[in-house]
Amino acid sequence: MEAVTEQLSQGAFSLELSDDQRDVRDWVHGFAANVVRPAAAEWDEREETPWPLIQEAAKIGLYSFEALAQFYADETGLLLPIVNEELFWGDAGIGMSIMGTTLAVAGIFSAGTGEQLGEWVPQCYGTPDDPQVGAFCVSEPDAGSDVSSLRTRAKYDEASDEWVLNGQKAWVTNGGIANVHVVIASVEPELKARGQAGFIIPPNTPGLTMGTKVSKHGLRASHTADVFLDDVRIPGRNVLGGKEKLDERLARAREGTRAKKQAAMQTFENTRPAVGAQAIGIARAAYEYALGYAKERTQFGKPIIENQAIAFALADMALEIDAARLLVWRASWMGRTGRKFEHAEGSMSKLKAGEVAVWATERAIQILGGNGYTREYPVERMHRDAKIYTIFEGTSEIQRLVISRAISGMMIR
Repeated sequence: MEAVTEQLSQGAFSLELSDDQRDVRDWVHGFAANVVRPAAAEWDEREETPWPLIQEAAKIGLYSFEALAQFYADETGLLLPIVNEELFWGDAGIGMSIMGTTLAVAGIFSAGTGEQLGEWVPQCYGTPDDPQVGAFCVSEPDAGSDVSSLRTRAKYDEASDEWVLNGQKAWVTNGGIANVHVVIASVEPELKARGQAGFIIPPNTPGLTMGTKVSKHGLRASHTADVFLDDVRIPGRNVLGGKEKLDERLARAREGTRAKKQAAMQTFENTRPAVGAQAIGIARAAYEYALGYAKERTQFGKPIIENQAIAFALADMALEIDAARLLVWRASWMGRTGRKFEHAEGSMSKLKAGEVAVWATERAIQILGGNGYTREYPVERMHRDAKIYTIFEGTSEIQRLVISRAISGMMIR
């Protein structure tokens, strides 16, 4: 916090959005309001990837590597969370179908070479006429939060200069339907997390198959499935960062030298504030709907917002959403400007935003009463969508573990 206070005192950081940031926010908000929201209930019921909407986003330039580069290039770090909040304000399931590819892209960015970025990131998106998606494969049936226990193996075949991957990945967004899969696998299991690396699986690679598609409680317009890897062979150059750097890192790990965070954790650290922004979008949508409802719904001869219990609930919702947004913006700014997360500020932002989303959507249902519990009103869907934000990319319990170890000075092994 001291670093943020110092920058504020020097005038280097401002919460006032620039004209360009407002323009992008309004552009994405318009797409969310006019294209995403009208289709939200339909795709939630269908539980299918909304390819027509992904294509619409691609045609206007929202779903593209160029757009993502623009969002990341913003020197304040605020543009990407702003975009996520607006899109998920429209609908979280459709929003995840559009933004889910960014996790694969973040995986490539976190450890990939410039050549790998140039070759594979555009293939994650495809073209406006033929959009594609990317997938980031980390979790496994027996390794959710404990990514150091991954069983998926990658072995180097020196004779053919190929990597051979075997294993199973679980709960993969876009798993099996992605054009490009980024897979975290263990190269030297005895080194646990320090012995892992990321691998790029090209389109139509033999041996990679989709398992059961998951029928979920929320985010039902986003595809989630298991991915099986059965003697998947990829070129040696498809290890993120290159084999030479991997060999150097493994050598340091064997010597006991403290190494850079392994691929999965590095990716999650970079994406947690953006995930928190998605949760804020859901919370804000529920709050705004409940506020409008409370102004119009009349009981005992007056709008229910004139009842103190309802008014105070809405006041608390507005307060908590703003507090969560400020944590997300701080973490995003720190990450963009290269400031070290001294107290796990990224985890703080994701933890707060996820729990606020669950709480705020539950409050919205309560304000709507029986109507809020039915599928005729969107707050029921928002509540289902919100719950995953206390689970994926690190449960709330894992975020508290990360934060507690950061403030106590303990290392996460």
